[in-house]
Amino acid sequence: MIRGIKGVKDTLPDEMPRWQVIEGAARRFSHLYGFREIRVPVFEMTELFARSIGTSTDIVEKEMYTFQDRDGSSLTLRPEATAGVVRAYIEHNLAASPTAQKFYYLGPMFRHERPQAGRLRQFHQYGVESFGSVSPQADVEVISLLWRFLSSLGLPGLTLELNSLGEAGDRPAYKTALVAFLKPLEDKLCQNCRRRIETNPLRVLDCKVPTCKAATEAAPKLTDYLSPFAREHFEAVRATLDSLRIPYLLNPRLVRGLDYYTLTTFEVTTTHLGAQNAVGAGGRYDGLVEVLGGPTTPAVGFAVGIERISLMLPEGSLPAAVKTVFVAGFGPQGLVAGVKLLDELRFLGVSADSDFRASSLKTLLRQADRLRATYCAIIGDDEVAKGTLILRHMQTKEQQAIPLGKAASSIASLFLKP
Repeated sequence: MIRGIKGVKDTLPDEMPRWQVIEGAARRFSHLYGFREIRVPVFEMTELFARSIGTSTDIVEKEMYTFQDRDGSSLTLRPEATAGVVRAYIEHNLAASPTAQKFYYLGPMFRHERPQAGRLRQFHQYGVESFGSVSPQADVEVISLLWRFLSSLGLPGLTLELNSLGEAGDRPAYKTALVAFLKPLEDKLCQNCRRRIETNPLRVLDCKVPTCKAATEAAPKLTDYLSPFAREHFEAVRATLDSLRIPYLLNPRLVRGLDYYTLTTFEVTTTHLGAQNAVGAGGRYDGLVEVLGGPTTPAVGFAVGIERISLMLPEGSLPAAVKTVFVAGFGPQGLVAGVKLLDELRFLGVSADSDFRASSLKTLLRQADRLRATYCAIIGDDEVAKGTLILRHMQTKEQQAIPLGKAASSIASLFLKP
């Protein structure tokens, strides 16, 4: 028996209603905010992710699924989608469009991580990317979209955390101060954080190891090193969020794990997922388009994990079961008449099902119960001879005879009426 790969999960039919609710809400809110769907490939040239995410990040160093193509080029399964969307934005010259370029996506991502609750090696994300505006209101638009989307699902214990990473020019002075603070504490830090002091010191602040968090509690804050422009931008973001009554907490340790972020960064966390408490996150990345060969283009976006949302989705958010009719056709002529009725009902927009493995009425009725059908249409050879069928309500057990010639339209009227 061949089993699935560790950390790569099947999503079975019983779980799909949760995903459909989440994806439906994602599409609905994206369209309300003027975002259009984009689909980019699940694998790209490795260089795309190395240049955009940063060679010193954990993703590029340890987590990417990279393989060699037949022509010798290096390809990578996408660990996130922003880089691919930016590549498409540049390649198809979307910057030349006179309309705002705002996109959303849904799909799988791939990272070689240690599987745990809410963290898989193949996981799925919903995200948005907004190009072209440096306005703080563009930041607020995507934050608002994220917050309204998650709130609409009734997810418990949500907190929006906010920080500013400043402009690229603000980083050198801050990194110097941060490294000077961290160096004497090396013995108190985990092995990863000791390495990060030299390669990516900001990531030390994002470490989830309790001893590292305690040791860096008094670390200098990046917000104390902001340029006047970055400070004004962040204040405008906060003021606009306040005016929209979107609650948030300032978190000076919120640095994000990808090199391309600048200015506003944000994350929505929950108290209901344990250590992996982030539901969704994002920020502004004004230099990424230019880094990847495009024109200077401000941009901001976010991504959320669908598996994590699914773990938190309240049962009350799930839709009611779809009304359906089970067609119990048995006997040589009853089976033929049943197949015809199934086709007519589906043509009229009625959800209809049967089980062609069953040959007795008792077995067919049992299957109708198991599938939670609203009605069961009973058609045996005797019913065909009489030109009628028996329509049975599966909850009340009430039955009525319906002429076969009018059966589909009569049943459809019961299903489609308000």
